[in-house]
Amino acid sequence: MSSRRRIVALAFTAALTLGGNVLADEGMWVFNNLPLRHLKQAYGFEPTPGWVEHLRSSAVRFNSGGSGSFVSADGLVMTNHHVGADTLQKISTPEKDYYKDGFLARTRAEEVRAPDLELNVLVGIEDVTARVLEAVHPGMTDAEAAVAKRGAMATIEKESFDKTGLRSDVVTLYQGGQYHLYTFKKYTDVRLVFAPEFDIAFFGGDPDNFEYPRYDLDVCFFRAYEDGKPARPPHFLKWSPS
Repeated sequence: MSSRRRIVALAFTAALTLGGNVLADEGMWVFNNLPLRHLKQAYGFEPTPGWVEHLRSSAVRFNSGGSGSFVSADGLVMTNHHVGADTLQKISTPEKDYYKDGFLARTRAEEVRAPDLELNVLVGIEDVTARVLEAVHPGMTDAEAAVAKRGAMATIEKESFDKTGLRSDVVTLYQGGQYHLYTFKKYTDVRLVFAPEFDIAFFGGDPDNFEYPRYDLDVCFFRAYEDGKPARPPHFLKWSPS
């Protein structure tokens, strides 16, 4: 795996798996705090602000858990097979087990609507640490401070949603050292395009997971729609010919 592809994968994981602790020395980074000096020294790669913006805007978060990316100008989204597993199980019938046997839409008319699936694209990041921490007053117990911070976070989220209409989440970073407001554009019309059979998607099992190269087909493709038409994302990742 090339250094740039490794950086893309790790940035996706860190930035879209929200609410966890992020440690730069472990190689997990948020989009707005990349260790630029380390990347240059270790990989000879200097991400430009435009490159980071393009990567962030191409990434999507699945509300069922997991992440993916836009990979075409007409809303095609690529993710892992296990990320699509919830949808595959929901749309399966006694006659058609999409999780076990796979699925292929040969035309857009054959694409299957994914019930309850929502894709989120991160469009804004704001540091709201001061607002969250100012809710904590001297003399509060740990439990009282936690309640006060959760209340402040809920207020910030509501204000943001009322102002922008965008999904708004305050996330905790660095074990409470920072709090950022993430705003998301969401797609609620999402359709399954392709999923391989389970046996090839999970070939090698857990021992092969997170290894490279991997000899399986751990992938699912979905398509995001807006107003009944394929979405036209302004950013998407292009296929490499090599």
